[in-house]
Amino acid sequence: MDKMDGMSMDIATINIEKIKELFPNAVTEGKIDFDMLRTILGDAVDESKEKYQFTWNGKAESIKLAQSPSSATLRPCKEKSKNWDTTDNIYIEGDNLEVLKQLQKTYFGKIKMIYIDPPYNTGNDFVYKDNFKDSIENYKEQTNQTQKSNPETSGRYHSDWLNMMYPRLLLARNLLKDDGLIFISIDDNEQGNLKKICDEIFGGEQFVAQFIWEKRLNRENRKEVSVRHDYILCYSKQHRDNQNRVFQLPMNEKALSNYSNPDSDPRGPWKSDPAHAQAGHGTPSQFYELKAPNGRIHSLPSGRCWLYTESEMKRAISENRIWFGRDGNGVPRIKTYLYAKERGLTPETMFFAKDASTNEAAKNKLKDLFDGRAVFETPKPIELIQQLLIIASRDDIILDFFAGSASTAHAVFRQNLDDKRHRKFIMVQLPEPVEENSEAFKAGYKTLCDIGEERIRRAGDQVKAMWEEEKDGEGLLTASGSFSTDIGFKVFQLDSSNINLWDNTDEYNEASLFDTARVFKLDRSKEDILFEIMLKYGVFDQPESEVEINGKTMYRVGQRHMIVCLEDRIDDNDIAEICKLEPSVVVFKEDGFKDDNAKINAEYNLKKSGVEDVKCI
Repeated sequence: MDKMDGMSMDIATINIEKIKELFPNAVTEGKIDFDMLRTILGDAVDESKEKYQFTWNGKAESIKLAQSPSSATLRPCKEKSKNWDTTDNIYIEGDNLEVLKQLQKTYFGKIKMIYIDPPYNTGNDFVYKDNFKDSIENYKEQTNQTQKSNPETSGRYHSDWLNMMYPRLLLARNLLKDDGLIFISIDDNEQGNLKKICDEIFGGEQFVAQFIWEKRLNRENRKEVSVRHDYILCYSKQHRDNQNRVFQLPMNEKALSNYSNPDSDPRGPWKSDPAHAQAGHGTPSQFYELKAPNGRIHSLPSGRCWLYTESEMKRAISENRIWFGRDGNGVPRIKTYLYAKERGLTPETMFFAKDASTNEAAKNKLKDLFDGRAVFETPKPIELIQQLLIIASRDDIILDFFAGSASTAHAVFRQNLDDKRHRKFIMVQLPEPVEENSEAFKAGYKTLCDIGEERIRRAGDQVKAMWEEEKDGEGLLTASGSFSTDIGFKVFQLDSSNINLWDNTDEYNEASLFDTARVFKLDRSKEDILFEIMLKYGVFDQPESEVEINGKTMYRVGQRHMIVCLEDRIDDNDIAEICKLEPSVVVFKEDGFKDDNAKINAEYNLKKSGVEDVKCI
């Protein structure tokens, strides 16, 4: 019976396998033969000493950090959760680097949209100090720190920020679907550096846009220049051409009002656009005198050319796709049909405050949600994130691994209500202590996670109240007519492994060596172990439930996917009942069988009944 692997996905091994698929003769005994690879790639290899590149102190270590597997786990925390048994939303307390590693096996290639608002590196914001040797212990130290900063006087001011961001973005890219998108909020301090590392990680051709967000309306006179905007960089997982754009903005009422059908065109409503363009973009075939159906000759304005060649224009006129006005004497205009805009409008790169709200408005709205207490100074407006959700997602998974006050979760709730969709979210936030003199601390919130979790609870209740007031819940109803949108969330906490033999963070001494005789740590529950198994096997997104077999409590993961048995004295009768459930995978505790014969028979009978994989821990 094979043992389960207690580590997160080995990114380096995955990369080697990808190279092996493309160039099998460049991989020998699991290692890359770079001489052979250079020979295969020929002139495409740049071996010059001087080349265009972006580097800094610690870059190589940050890449290794992203690729190094982790034995950490995520422990369920039901007392902090809401609607545990029915929700698909997840909130994770922990260092996002470790968490992103743990999410790889389950969510690799499944996330449609990532939005993050990382520290802007202003000199005061918290910057994660990654320890290349012991991530979990480093994480625990971070959660006990206050008054963190990255002063500009530091000799590694930019390097520290880049070393924090680079490995996290490397791991984040793996999680995106092929048509997935990442949006990253940033200001001028690191915008240039962020653009460069994103060009490396995602590829320069995957750059979609750099949105400008108007974050304030009033002038700030304390500085040399009043900065009224920040940026949102957007990259796609894979390149899209103009015929297959990465996203479209649904048409609003104002846009729809431009379409009508004054000539009863059977192709439906349309609007007219100029039939000529700047001459600098034209070819000789686009310069001619246009003859209208009524015989009138139309000449080009100075410096203009027709959008169509003469033959194309004649065809469009014959097909009634050119509009000459109600009396036929008007300037020729091209019909643009509403049906051609079914996929929506192309978003623009400007998010104006009147559309996306401002920082100050966002702070006030959050204050209202928390009964007048200003528990968080810089929340992002949910209206801004809603705009991103509209153009980039439908019934998809949304990830934010710098969750802060959980604005993204709030925006998902609101947008699901607005467009009757069923997006799910995964929020990740370091449980960073709040300042003891802050309003949040006085209100009883000790960490940023306390604030974010409470916001999600209140935001869910707010959305449900809005639905009940408006009575506009089509698409969000159960069969009985009640509110059904998901306003719950499961809370998990990052910790070291529950299984002694998997834990690579402990320093062994005489006492700990004795503990390794036990499979599980004494302070961990069976549910802790269940979710670690789900995490390490890659089925963390599946529903779980208890199932009774011969008086023993086991766990079912998914409908027929996995049975987890952590009970003792398992015998042939128990195995026979497990077989009746027709799982694909069964996991046992290695010392949980009645005897060695029961263990041998278990594997034989399970595989004989069609079980694909039998594991033990």
